[in-house]
Amino acid sequence: MDDVVVSQSSQIPVMIWVFLGIIVFAALVFAIVKIKKLLTRPEMFGLTREEVQRRWTQIRETSGQGMMGAKLAIMEADTLLDSALKSMSMPGTTLGERLKVACYKYPKLKDVWWAHKLRNQLVHEASFQTGPRQVRQALDEYERALKTLNLF
Repeated sequence: MDDVVVSQSSQIPVMIWVFLGIIVFAALVFAIVKIKKLLTRPEMFGLTREEVQRRWTQIRETSGQGMMGAKLAIMEADTLLDSALKSMSMPGTTLGERLKVACYKYPKLKDVWWAHKLRNQLVHEASFQTGPRQVRQALDEYERALKTLNLF
């Protein structure tokens, strides 16, 4: 009878180790899936990440060249985002249409809408004026959008 007690008591540590092993394995799988998702970048066709980064650097430099440079920078940032979404094969004929589709996969892209609307006002309303703060905020939104798309 003592043999049975010893046998059962020696099985408890083994069961604990098995249970801990299963938990560690599950945690590793979960971590690997999360890291892979964070590091996965969308496929791009016709536009490289290096080109996006190079163009973004030029846009930031242009924004510091007076009010006309700032307006041009907003228009170029809008064009860059549109090019990026096109290269990711987002459907639509305009940036607005592509943004609507992209927002389903990347909900944070909703934040760039106001910058896109600011760009439209700059382009379509001759008398529209903007200040340096709005320009900076718009460019920051475009940059966040590009980061959301994992292009930086």
